[in-house]
Amino acid sequence: MIQLFEITAANIPLWACFAIIIFAIISYAAEKISLEVTSLAIIAAFLVLFNFFPVVMDDGKTLSSVDLLAGFANPALITILSLLVIGQALFQTGALDGVAQMVSRVGEKHPQMTIAIVFLIAGTVSAFLNNTPVVIMFLPIIIGLARKIKIAESRVAMSLSFISILGGMTTLIGSSSNLLASSIIEKKGLPAIGFFDFTAPALMLAAVGAIYVIFIMPHILKSNEKATDEAAVNSARGKQFLAQIRLCQDGPLIGMESKFGLFPELRDMTIRSVNRGYQTILPPFEDLTLRAGDVVIVAATRDILTSNFNDKNSFIRASFDYGTNSTTDLDPADLTMVEAIVAPASRMIGQTINQSNNLAATGATVLGIQRRKRMMRQAIDEIRLEAGDVLLLLGRRADIFGMRTFRDLLVLEWSAADMPLLSHARRTLVIFGVTIALAALNIVPIVISAFIGALVMIATGSLNIRQATRAIDRKIFLLIGAALAMSTALEAVGGASLIADAVISSLDGSPIWVILSAFFIMIAILTNFLSNHATAVLFAPIAYDTALKLGVEPQIFIYTVIFAANCSFATPIAYQTNLLVMSPGNYKFFDFVKAGVPLVIIMWLTFTIAIPYYYGL
Repeated sequence: MIQLFEITAANIPLWACFAIIIFAIISYAAEKISLEVTSLAIIAAFLVLFNFFPVVMDDGKTLSSVDLLAGFANPALITILSLLVIGQALFQTGALDGVAQMVSRVGEKHPQMTIAIVFLIAGTVSAFLNNTPVVIMFLPIIIGLARKIKIAESRVAMSLSFISILGGMTTLIGSSSNLLASSIIEKKGLPAIGFFDFTAPALMLAAVGAIYVIFIMPHILKSNEKATDEAAVNSARGKQFLAQIRLCQDGPLIGMESKFGLFPELRDMTIRSVNRGYQTILPPFEDLTLRAGDVVIVAATRDILTSNFNDKNSFIRASFDYGTNSTTDLDPADLTMVEAIVAPASRMIGQTINQSNNLAATGATVLGIQRRKRMMRQAIDEIRLEAGDVLLLLGRRADIFGMRTFRDLLVLEWSAADMPLLSHARRTLVIFGVTIALAALNIVPIVISAFIGALVMIATGSLNIRQATRAIDRKIFLLIGAALAMSTALEAVGGASLIADAVISSLDGSPIWVILSAFFIMIAILTNFLSNHATAVLFAPIAYDTALKLGVEPQIFIYTVIFAANCSFATPIAYQTNLLVMSPGNYKFFDFVKAGVPLVIIMWLTFTIAIPYYYGL
């Protein structure tokens, strides 16, 4: 055996490999250096190390740069990227909006029950889809329901993130860390993990975790005091834009009657006034019937305006005719929406939308206006623009991007978004269903079904190449590539076997379930400071070697890695969905510690008791 504490030419690669991995863990956790730079530095360090200090692997071959870079072509990585594209297509076409709307309608009458239903649906969907779009879709609903029953958003927002993580633990594609751990044992020559191979034990863990999340955790999280400034309110509720609906002859709103002072068909919007000729009717609206020529002034979020504009029975699209440009006949695939601020020295200040030739020159249509000082009630075409007004604009993609050189309007960075292709929603759901079915029934490997599913999404127009490219997160791509390089290097220098020996010797004579339990808590702690991807890839080969030395089925140890790597509950940086709910829930870092650490401990204890019993250890 190599004398570890004596630095020689024989063990320099081993020590250097450990040093690089320790640097990676610290750098990823501290986030002082960007994730992309850290990942590239890790790969570069390994390439240089093994170029000057070659290492012969167990198969007799010398570890080469091809081996270190093979992670970028790993089937698990291709599967993850393909699923990200499929998830973006579902989001882009609003394919799951119907579920969200149905839940929202039920919530109007039974909000408490509906919160539990939302958690159940989110957990179920997360087993088959990336967690991030699931949380994005259900977060506004869960916050709205919380307000309806007068409980703080902090009591439900974090729960939604945790439930989605628990759901992602239950199937092979539920989390990218599951796929990566599976790829490690497949590389060792063992059969690939099936779609539902570990679903039964995972459901045990998820069920116990869900009980804590739904019934106990809300009492741990105190009702955080909400900021009272308008920016904080907008952050939680979504920015409200003022828009107008001009009722045309035979339009869908003609003849609509108010009930209890409101119009049920416009429940997602706040009606500010109804302008009828020279008369302005203010709420509450008693015994009012809408008729042709009325101009209804509403306040709504960007999402609500976008959703209605794309609806085949849209009452908004036909009424957006107060600008000099028309977007109603354009191909939705060519439309982009953006937010722009009226510049301090803009020539548009003091002008109405119809008067502004400069605005007409942009080729865009104004869908809504937001004035931060107050919410107005007059018609859009009567409002005189002021510096700082935010305009919600819709137009051809080329026209929108051409506005970046327009000095009268300042385009808000990252606010540009393509219009959802709602007409493709059903088609997208069918493609998604077939993709999952092919993998779940073992007709083809998951990498083939996911890759073809992503290709079909693009080929059928559910999203274009640019949108698909944008869905591929470069951070995930580089992080996984670097993590797989670390895993390959660790195995090649014998580091995985060495750590496995250390674990076994430290627990000498202990039952298998004790070693599994120790593995679980060690990985669960690290995943909250590193990432579930890197943690799974680093510990999967160690788990494999440990299982072989103990004479245990390697799959059981790999499942342990999968379950523990998904325990990303104790810090907000542990998982992307945790970061998503931080602002709406008004959380601080310690809120995740006090709510998440007990959940990690509960998962560990449940694993320690249930899993050995399930596998007969």
